Amino acid sequence: MTNDKQPRYVLGIDYGTDSCRAVVTDAQNGKEVATATALYPRWAKGLYCNPAKNQFRQHPRDYVESLESVMEQVFEKTGDTVLPYVQGIAIDTTGSTPCLMTEKLEPLALLPEFENEPDAMFILWKDHTSTQEAAQINELAHSWKIDYTMYEGGVYSSEWFWAKILHVAKTNPRVIKAAFSAIEHSDWMPALLTGLVGRPALDSLKRSRCAMGHKAMWHESFGGYPSDEFFGALEGGNKNLVRIKNTLGTKTYTSDTEFGKLTEEWAQRLHLKAGLPVAVGAYDAHMGAVGGGVAKGVLVKVMGTSTCDIIVGPRPEVARGEKERLVRGICGQVDGSVVPGMIGYEAGQSAFGDTYAWFKTLLMWPFAAMTADGSKFLDTTRFNLTADELAALSAGVDAQLMPALERAATAIDPQESGVLALDWLNGRRTPDANQELKGAIMGLTLGTNAPMVYRALIEATAYGARAIVERFEQEGIRIERVRGIGGVARKSPLVMQIVADVLGRPIEIVASDQSVALGAAMFAAVVAGIYDSIPQAQSAMAPAIEKVVSPNAPQVAVYDKLYKEYLKFGAFIEKESV
Repeated sequence: MTNDKQPRYVLGIDYGTDSCRAVVTDAQNGKEVATATALYPRWAKGLYCNPAKNQFRQHPRDYVESLESVMEQVFEKTGDTVLPYVQGIAIDTTGSTPCLMTEKLEPLALLPEFENEPDAMFILWKDHTSTQEAAQINELAHSWKIDYTMYEGGVYSSEWFWAKILHVAKTNPRVIKAAFSAIEHSDWMPALLTGLVGRPALDSLKRSRCAMGHKAMWHESFGGYPSDEFFGALEGGNKNLVRIKNTLGTKTYTSDTEFGKLTEEWAQRLHLKAGLPVAVGAYDAHMGAVGGGVAKGVLVKVMGTSTCDIIVGPRPEVARGEKERLVRGICGQVDGSVVPGMIGYEAGQSAFGDTYAWFKTLLMWPFAAMTADGSKFLDTTRFNLTADELAALSAGVDAQLMPALERAATAIDPQESGVLALDWLNGRRTPDANQELKGAIMGLTLGTNAPMVYRALIEATAYGARAIVERFEQEGIRIERVRGIGGVARKSPLVMQIVADVLGRPIEIVASDQSVALGAAMFAAVVAGIYDSIPQAQSAMAPAIEKVVSPNAPQVAVYDKLYKEYLKFGAFIEKESV
């Protein structure tokens, strides 16, 4: 690390499900210097999405416009006091979020003929339109001479790269024929900022080890990706996947590697200096785990719309005859995907905060109906309110609903409620991915009220978290400490207490609203040469632990019994869903 007294800032760009965040961080101590957030304009309007069909697509222009917006906000807040001293940039995104593109690295949706074609856009991580294709990949892989899912938990998911590309290949010949290659959102952003987009530059593209290892079946022992024969058989003799696979190269890169330099054009658009090093991209949960202090024995739960549970472990010592231990039913294990030099393990839940948001939307339906098109659903004239007054009433209820539910749910005795739920409202990510599963609730009576159901949904997400912890430990991954980062971890004491009670473990809450962007900033500090390694950057920049949520012993005993009921309920629903 240098001892230069000049301010040394780094920039972390975090692309979440709904918005882009920019966080400028002091590389000396990890403190936030400036931050800004911008929603994706088209996504906020619900464009190109169909929740009933599990279709969630994002337009590349949303990513560009939101990036420019957050950097403009930072510039307006700080003027010339901060951005001229930024030394490096790193970007994280959701994933797997791939997009089909041209030879010039242009997403097809940027071409006039595909401007409004959802299949030409980025297919968001939670898009589950490819469940059949995922099942097809699993069936073939498990009977192939090499099981290409072995490093991905043994179960390929519809949330991942090849299932999504295969779905487009099967259902939209026009789009797949126009595609030269495919790219993850986490790779496209560095490519854009370093000037690769708009010219044939595939040979210069450094694909993310994190993205391609966990979601695209890349592994060094395979020589890259699955064989041409495998993809040919998968597509019934067609060659679209083979053609795309052969544009990916065979190498991947860890995010402590420089992707390239910020161009003059993008420097001006973002109020930065040209020539800044831009790191190889990665997924938000992986960089977030770094920002949250992931280490051997430390499981970091990134708790937002979904969860990602990340832990790292040492590489096997090949010279001593050690082999890598395969962990069943998780979202992959990849050398260097989280902390370079260590194996990164990922698990998670497809819906966490989204589960609570669903319930809120359900309860808010009458207000949404009144303010959207009241004459269609309700006789709004009976309320004797103007449209503006209705909108104000709806906004007030919306703001107060979740806090009121949380207060009421806190007072409920879980032994007396009798309501039991499954957390599979968006399928099950881990253990053992199955995106065709659905959520369920049992134990309802005429006395069941909204707080009881809300608490049961929280308990269900906590049971899902416990299933992940148990799977890790059953497979030999020791967990000594659990940390929570993200919006849910800091904003919902009830959720965190129930999770601690269900796990029977204390949970450390990290004192940062921007742990994901902070993790990206740590990678930026390494590619800028401020630190030599990620562990060194973590040591200097890590946020404090603001509190520890300890399990309540009597409740631990209660939840031990209820968790067994959850497992029985889940087994029944899964069996009947086949």
